[in-house]
Amino acid sequence: MHSIAVYQEHFLAHLENQKILKEPKNLYEPIDYILRLGGKRMRPVLTLMATEVFDVDYKKALPAATAIEVFHNFSLVHDDIMDDAPLRRGKETVHEKWNLNTGILSGDAMLILAYQYFEKYEPTIFRDLAKLFSKTALEVCEGQQYDVDFETRDDVTIPEYLKMIEYKTAVLVGAAMKMGAIIAETSEENANLIYDFGLNLGIAFQLQDDYLDCFGNPETFGKQVGGDIIENKKTYLYLKAMEFAKPEEREQLLHLYSIQPNDNSEKVESVKDFFNQTGASNATKKAIEDFTMKAFDTLNKMQITEDKKMVLKAFGEKLMKRDV
Repeated sequence: MHSIAVYQEHFLAHLENQKILKEPKNLYEPIDYILRLGGKRMRPVLTLMATEVFDVDYKKALPAATAIEVFHNFSLVHDDIMDDAPLRRGKETVHEKWNLNTGILSGDAMLILAYQYFEKYEPTIFRDLAKLFSKTALEVCEGQQYDVDFETRDDVTIPEYLKMIEYKTAVLVGAAMKMGAIIAETSEENANLIYDFGLNLGIAFQLQDDYLDCFGNPETFGKQVGGDIIENKKTYLYLKAMEFAKPEEREQLLHLYSIQPNDNSEKVESVKDFFNQTGASNATKKAIEDFTMKAFDTLNKMQITEDKKMVLKAFGEKLMKRDV
């Protein structure tokens, strides 16, 4: 097996060789643009890694890994439109650089393009990949809708929030890994277990993102610390604070989440104090640890060699020690 950096390097070389630029250029140029904007390429890397975990050459998984990356970027193009976001990875978003209609149409084309990469596989593998992909794509849409719905609700529960981040973020991580298992033609049990590994790690990752958004190091986090508080997002931290707070504290927190001052620094610090005082910060760290351990528990049941289990565990541990 290879290191993450080597998988990234091989995947990027493969992506460079894809003939995406063709006519009409106003459809395909935005696709080429978003795919070249960078990012860690973690989802395609997971597909390559999972394939080799089950003793099959990662090169066989390159088309499926490309499908995952194209789909992920398609979702970003449409998310940016929904959020009216001006920047993505420090560069203009597609709909800002071109226009709204181009963003919608190029995004649609990316979804179809993603499916075409599965045509590189024989019928049985194609069928299983497409079936998993369709289920996952629909769940991502459902997760996005839950996220939108939660913006106007004051009664979101912890289980609802966990379901939202599972669908919006974690299912794609699980699917990326299961695709590697499908390509390697391992047992159904192994395929389901590595999906669960990715799913639980994906939930832990998103909860950690919530935590870092609030308590991360501004120099390494890569985006504005406290952004979720400024946007009044009801994250796991917020929901736990509401659960633990006394009635008068709850009123104060609700008030802080109803205002948008010109200078947000005082609001951010007040909310962070609330998260610490109520125990929401520690509860979030505990949830991150619990979902990470849940992911690691699946490794004990997987029919793979101990060294492969250690590779997956090391990857999970590295992911959970990040400060960006």
